[in-house]
Amino acid sequence: MPKRSYIQTPMAEQEPTIRKNNFEEVAMGYTVEQGKLEASRCLQCKDAPCIKHCPVMIDIPGFIQAIKDDDMPKAYQIINRYSNLPAICGRVCPQEKQCEMVCKLGKSKKFEPVAIGKLERLVADWSFEQSSKDKDVKLDKGKVAVVGGGPSGLTVAGDLAKMGYETTIFEALHKAGGVLSYGIPEFRLPKEIVDKEIQQIKDLGVNIQTNVVVGKTIDMQEVMDEFDACYIAIGAGTPKFLGISGSGLKGVYASSEFLTRVNLMHGYDFPNYDTPVEKGRNVVVIGGGNVAMDSARSAKRLGAEKVTVVYRRSKDELPARKEEFYHSVEEGIEYSWLTNPVEYLGDENGNLIGVKCIKMELGTPDDSGRRRPVPIPGSEFIIKADEAVEAIGQGANRVLLDVFPELDLNHWGYIDADEETCATSIAGIFAGGDIVTGAATVILAMGAGKLAAKEISNYVTQEKAKNREGSLQ
Repeated sequence: MPKRSYIQTPMAEQEPTIRKNNFEEVAMGYTVEQGKLEASRCLQCKDAPCIKHCPVMIDIPGFIQAIKDDDMPKAYQIINRYSNLPAICGRVCPQEKQCEMVCKLGKSKKFEPVAIGKLERLVADWSFEQSSKDKDVKLDKGKVAVVGGGPSGLTVAGDLAKMGYETTIFEALHKAGGVLSYGIPEFRLPKEIVDKEIQQIKDLGVNIQTNVVVGKTIDMQEVMDEFDACYIAIGAGTPKFLGISGSGLKGVYASSEFLTRVNLMHGYDFPNYDTPVEKGRNVVVIGGGNVAMDSARSAKRLGAEKVTVVYRRSKDELPARKEEFYHSVEEGIEYSWLTNPVEYLGDENGNLIGVKCIKMELGTPDDSGRRRPVPIPGSEFIIKADEAVEAIGQGANRVLLDVFPELDLNHWGYIDADEETCATSIAGIFAGGDIVTGAATVILAMGAGKLAAKEISNYVTQEKAKNREGSLQ
C-alpha cells in the first residue's frame, strides 16, 4: 500500500493574474484519478465524526470508499440519498468548519484532513455527464407548498418528492436558487451548476413557479386551502446598513443589490445583458464575511484598480472562509484591519469621493464571544473611493411576514420555529433556513430543509389518518 500523503491532493486553479480579470470558475475540480488518490487518504473511521458534523448527515466514508474503489455510480447513489445539491455544497460549504474540521487524519499535526468537499464536488460533477435519472416516484401522498426556492426550499422539495409528495415551490424572483443565483458569484459557483442541480430536482417531479410573491401575488390563505402543509423558506434578504452620513451618495451600495446586479442579472456582462452596474476605480467594501469577499473580488473583476476591504476587527476574527480570503489576497485585494467607516464623503454632484474611517482596538468580548471593537479617539483618516459596498449582514425578508401577522416571530424578527421539528405557531406551517436562523450558510439551510421534510411527512400522514377516522365515525 502506498504511503499516505501528508497533504491534500492539490486542485488546479486559474492563475490569479488571469482570473482576476474574468468571472470563470477559479477552482477547476479533480479528475477521477486525482479523486481516487485523495480518497485513499481516508482512514475509514468506524465512528466517522465527519458524518455527525455534516448538517445533512452524508455517509462520507461510504462515498469516499466508493471513489477509491473506482465505483463512481455507487458514490453518487450514496450522496444522492442525503443531498439534493452536492455540486453546490462541494463548492461553497465551509467544510473546514464542519466535516473536515473533525477529520481524524487532520487531527494529526502532520496530516491535512481529507478533502471531503472536493471529493463531493467530483462525484456530483461526474453525475452531470451521465444520462440515467432517478426512477419516477408516484406523487400521491399529499400536496405540499414551499415558499422560497433557495437552498432550504429546494432541499425540502426534493426530499418530499422522493417520499412521494406533490410539491410546488413558489419563488418570488424570475429564477429559483435564492442566494445560489443572486448572491454567490460565477467564479465561485457557476450558474450552469446551479441550473443543473435545480433541473435534477425538477426531474423528481417538483413544480417550480417563479415570479410568484406569496403575500402579494397570492396570499397565505390560498396556499393553506390548497395544500396539506407549507414550508416557508424566504431567506434573510433585507440588507442592513451602517446608517452613517452620506449613505445616499451615488456609488454607495448594499451588497445584496450589488451582487444581485452582478450575478442574477448578469451585470458583469453589460451591455450583452441590459443590467448596468457601477464599475468603480477605487472600491471600498465594508465587512469581513464571505459576502464581503464576494463583493470585493467581483469589484476587482469589473475592473477596479484598487479594492480595499474595511473590517472593524483583526484578521484573526475574520469570519470569511480561509480559502476566500487567500484567493482575494492573491487577486490583489487590500485590507484595512481594525477600521470602521464613520462617514461617506461626496462632491458637489452627489458622487462618492471618499470614506472617512476611524481606527479601532479590541476590548472585552461581546455576545458573539469575539472581542468588541472600540473606536480610538482622534484616529480618523480617509480612504479615496468612488464606490462603497456595505456587506454587514442581512435581516428578515418582510414581504410575507408583514401580511401574515398570525405567524409568531422571535425578538429578532425571524420566524419562531421549533429547532427539532421546524414547526411554527400555526398547524401545518413549517419554516427553516435563514428566515429562522438569520443569515447563515447554504448547508445549514439545507439541513433545516432535510429535517423539515421528515416532519412535514409525519404531519400530513397523521392529519390524513385523523380525517379518515373522523369520516368513519
